[in-house]
Amino acid sequence: MGERIVSPCVGVCSTTLGDRVCRGCQRTDSEIRDWPAYSGGERRARLADIDRLRAEVAARHLVVEDAALLETQLQRYRIRFREDQPALSRAVELLRVGRGRIRELARYGLVGLDHQDAASLHAAIARDLLVGADRRLATSFDSIDLPTP
Repeated sequence: MGERIVSPCVGVCSTTLGDRVCRGCQRTDSEIRDWPAYSGGERRARLADIDRLRAEVAARHLVVEDAALLETQLQRYRIRFREDQPALSRAVELLRVGRGRIRELARYGLVGLDHQDAASLHAAIARDLLVGADRRLATSFDSIDLPTP
C-alpha cells in the first residue's frame, strides 16, 4: 500500500459547481480527480505548491507574529493542519473556519497589515487566492489540451 498523504480537501468543493479551481482547497479539477492516483511524492509536490500560493497571498495581508500561538489555537478549535504546513498557510485555514468568530487576531498570533477584521481579511485573501489559483491553473500542465492523434 502507498504512503498516505492527507488530501487538502476542506469539504467545500466548488468544482462541483463548475469552477476549474476549488475555492476551498485551491486544487484544480484535475488534481482533485487524480489525487487518489498520485504517488506520495506527487501529492507532497502539489501540497507544497498550494502552500506556496497560500503563503504568498496571505503575506500581502497579514503577518504571523507567533506561530506557536497560532498552532495552539488551531489545535484548540480542532482545525486540521499538517506538521509541514507553513504558518501563513495555516493562517489561511484559521481564517476560513473562524472568520465569523475571531475578534482579536493577536489572540491567534496574527496581525493584519490593513487593520481589517477577520471576515474582511478572509474575503481579501480568498479573492487573491482565487486569482492566484487561476494563474496556477493557466500555467500548469493539467490545463494544456494535447491534440488527439
